[in-house]
Amino acid sequence: LEPDRIEARLDAVEELTSAVQTRERLHDRLRSVYDLERLIGRISRERANARDLRSLRDTLAVVPDVREELADADCERLQRLHETLDPLADVRELIEDAIVSDPPIEITEGDIIAEGYDDDLDDLRGTARDGKQWIDDLEERERERTGVDSLKVGYNSVHGYYIEVTNPNLESVPDDYQRRQTLKNSERFVTPELKEREDQIVGAEERADEREYELFCDVRREIADEVERVQGLAEALATLDALVSLSSAAAQYDYCRPEILERDSDQTLEIEGGRHPVVERTQESFVPNDARFARDRRLAVITGPNMSGKSTYMRQVAQIVLLAQVGSFVPASAARITPVDRIFTRVGASDDIAGGRSTFMVEMDELATILREADEHSLVLLDEVGRGTSTADGMAIARAITEHLHDAVGATTLFATHHHPLTELADDLAAAFTLHFEVDQRDGEVVFHHEIVPGAATGSYGVEVATAAGVPGSVVDRARNLVADTADNGLETADEVETSTADSDDSSTGPTPETTEETATADGGDVPADVAAELRALDLAHLTPVEALTELDRLKRSLEE
Repeated sequence: LEPDRIEARLDAVEELTSAVQTRERLHDRLRSVYDLERLIGRISRERANARDLRSLRDTLAVVPDVREELADADCERLQRLHETLDPLADVRELIEDAIVSDPPIEITEGDIIAEGYDDDLDDLRGTARDGKQWIDDLEERERERTGVDSLKVGYNSVHGYYIEVTNPNLESVPDDYQRRQTLKNSERFVTPELKEREDQIVGAEERADEREYELFCDVRREIADEVERVQGLAEALATLDALVSLSSAAAQYDYCRPEILERDSDQTLEIEGGRHPVVERTQESFVPNDARFARDRRLAVITGPNMSGKSTYMRQVAQIVLLAQVGSFVPASAARITPVDRIFTRVGASDDIAGGRSTFMVEMDELATILREADEHSLVLLDEVGRGTSTADGMAIARAITEHLHDAVGATTLFATHHHPLTELADDLAAAFTLHFEVDQRDGEVVFHHEIVPGAATGSYGVEVATAAGVPGSVVDRARNLVADTADNGLETADEVETSTADSDDSSTGPTPETTEETATADGGDVPADVAAELRALDLAHLTPVEALTELDRLKRSLEE
């Protein structure tokens, strides 16, 4: 929400966008950075193993190179990052000195502390090595002594070290051999000297493992004492990573730097050539669109056919605002934005059956939250309102909500709707205006231009979209006939009938069922009294569009008969 902080980030993104080589080198360096906050968390809770410490060391090894890349930065934000990137040289050196380069996962079984770090450990390891070397030489000495070329010296975890002699050579076994284990084809022996050496080796290895674990815990605790420094470094690297990512996107996808206005100025949202940052990546081509909102032009009623681009347009406006306020360049050719405090959305359809809430109830809950919490500094997206009830109720709710957002809330609002009578609000509400997406029909097919223009759309082309979706031809043809019949008979559509009914009053001078028996038709004929009476008796306010079309079809067949 603070323009100064947003501008500081934009300065950093702009500098990194221009400095191609610096940005790419930083990108490569940061690929080697581990999750420092996770690592120091494990270390401080004494759950880290030796590999975690080496991962910390590998990340710290990157920091000097990263600092070097930022040494000549011009903008204040990058300069501050250069200063706050603590290389923690003492921690890095401690790990390099204490921990071997490729330690095992287990920390209680040895081989994790580097040679030369601790004299006592080195002595224990020397004892174990010397003992193993004596045993390695023992096999050759005993072969010469006994004259048995097949004699072997071995080790297992159960019986320890042994001398193995095959059964045919047992008569050559010296008197000082002590039987340890009998196998099918051989015997295993031990000598007093071998047993003594075994005790020395095993004892030294056990003491070495204990010493290693003790030393490792000391190193881990020493690093844990630097938790605040590591967390500070983690935050600085994360911030730099975000700035590098934003600058990479800006350079790769041709984003522009937005102009951020002071919050005490009039709420302004101006976007030239705005694009949806995700959709444009998935399409071969994308049609940019403008958006212009101000205090006296803050509520847009957006109409147009299904699939024309209404939802994409609304969401790209909100995403451009959001990107700008995190200090990012935006997918547009130009943008001037006053920061908004929150972005509210009523988008999509979902239910909560387990919670006892229908799709319409979920929609109303979301709307209630918007109307209760939004203010003049908010951005509101309404992608259809009132679809889960009768047409009359839905349009009434949509109109009341629109009027409330305009009169009481004052939020910058984009309202996409198929309730075309709502476009009349632009004449009644001072800060409201209409936008629409136009289409062409060529050879019976709808061609979408995805370009938004002022004014209201002429229709929703629902039947054409149904055709494109693969609805069976017989159903589509029937729907076309019903629409055509409605137009041919001069009868209003459901929305138009409901509007005219709502606008009428008891003082109307038109004919009533009690005074008129016949009604003139479009072709100059008369409508039979019974059909006219049925038509007047229809409760249009409580019919869905499909029910209304069904009734019209039935009345038409009555006229034809």
